[in-house]
Amino acid sequence: MTARSLSRRSLLGGGAALSLGLLPFGQARAAGALTVGVIYVGPKDDYGYNQAHAQAAKVLKGMPGLEILEEERVPETNAVEKTMESMINLDGATLLFPTSFGYYSPYLLAEAKKNPKIQFRHCGGLWSEKDPKNAGSYFGYIAQGQYLNGIVAAHASKSKKIGFVGAKPIPQVLNNINAFLLGAQSVDPSITCQVIFTGEWSLAVKEAEATNALIDGGADVITCHVDSPKVVVETASRRGAFVCGYHVDQSPLASQKYLTGAEWNWLPIYKDFIAAMQAGKVPQNFVRGGLADGYVRMSPYGPGVSEAARKNADAVKAEMMKGGFSIIKGPLKDNTGKEILAAGTAYPEKAPELESTNYLVAGVKGSV
Repeated sequence: MTARSLSRRSLLGGGAALSLGLLPFGQARAAGALTVGVIYVGPKDDYGYNQAHAQAAKVLKGMPGLEILEEERVPETNAVEKTMESMINLDGATLLFPTSFGYYSPYLLAEAKKNPKIQFRHCGGLWSEKDPKNAGSYFGYIAQGQYLNGIVAAHASKSKKIGFVGAKPIPQVLNNINAFLLGAQSVDPSITCQVIFTGEWSLAVKEAEATNALIDGGADVITCHVDSPKVVVETASRRGAFVCGYHVDQSPLASQKYLTGAEWNWLPIYKDFIAAMQAGKVPQNFVRGGLADGYVRMSPYGPGVSEAARKNADAVKAEMMKGGFSIIKGPLKDNTGKEILAAGTAYPEKAPELESTNYLVAGVKGSV
């Protein structure tokens, strides 16, 4: 936890800044500026989830009429409530982006109820109509990117075994695992994917152990869904395996072994929320989008990507850009043999069922 966050919270707890009418940390807000708070569970330079949000926040800082606050390394505990309260009460924030999955319940919900005039928008799939109307949810169809990762992985794999390091078996992670394998199986139906869950969003030792275990088990292309893919990417590269990235471009960490990656672009969403606030409107409560909306993008291809793989992935990406591309389609069973979809049926990219995914598709070795 940073010194700044500690002093912010201690000031809030003691009430000193409020009783003296002071704004801490040296800068008065510009008159009429909209103050926006962005909260990260990890460091802003993690080569992953937090960095993707921080990249958007950096651009926002250059826009007129905005004051951008940031706090990093805030755990998924009541610490995030204290951070939100400090941003509201000490800095005058009226729009907050608590970005980590575990911030939502009960912490964001509690703050939204206590502060009905403040707008809270959470990154994930958790908001529903029964929740406070000053809260909301935004996310992207990044499974599209993992499907494209899978296509490229299939062309690169010689063992026909690919691997996935997952943090927790929540719907977003399960959708990415399923998409990665289904993309690969669109090239070669015999390909399988081993998954290992670490149990935490950021746990470097377990991420390294999981990556090594996957490679020891024969996987020669690895991807992941953890907050910082840095350890996975570097470990796989050292072992001679190819890597598909996630969240941001990790190619500088494994230039020769990096194939491509599924990246976030949060800036369009943040700009839309901010534009609504500046116009005196309430931002949307539920926002989703994918490649066609600019919320998701792909890393450039690395040197290990063949021309056939490029053409294959580019052709599928072009279909995705048109909208309506279905990753989950029948006939489809989960890896226990249960039917998910019958032949001729499909879940479109916006299907609400995908936000409650609780299965791994046939060909994934692992359990929820």
